[in-house]
Amino acid sequence: MTWLDTLSILIIGFVGSAEFASVALVHPVIRTLPDDQQLVFEKGLLRTFGRIMPVGMTAAAVLGIAVAIERPSALLIAAAAILAVALAVTIAGNVPINLRTGRITDRTAPEGFIAMRRRWDLFQLVRGSLQLVGFVLVTVGIAVY
Repeated sequence: MTWLDTLSILIIGFVGSAEFASVALVHPVIRTLPDDQQLVFEKGLLRTFGRIMPVGMTAAAVLGIAVAIERPSALLIAAAAILAVALAVTIAGNVPINLRTGRITDRTAPEGFIAMRRRWDLFQLVRGSLQLVGFVLVTVGIAVY
């Protein structure tokens, strides 16, 4: 296993696991809170996940592509494509909603906030699932290559 393999498994695994955990474990709890508390929680997540994940998701896609270029196998090419799609979903879907959420200055959820966040949840389900699948494919692709 090369240094690129190791770095790819670590970064892609971290991002995929964190984003899928967000889908499966964190956001279902957030959705049970009153609207104003959801706003506070989401803004807090923007200060934590929002600082780390843009770098991590970009790195995951770049590493997936680099591994696929280094060893072009069906699994690694599929992983690279899936990670690139996950990044595109993030940029087109999640980021605009995160920016709008971050601009809310009140501690009271404005009208339409919950509907906006439910749209975000759908994008999150897609990207988190894609990132987890990308991680599995990279790991298996590296192991069998």
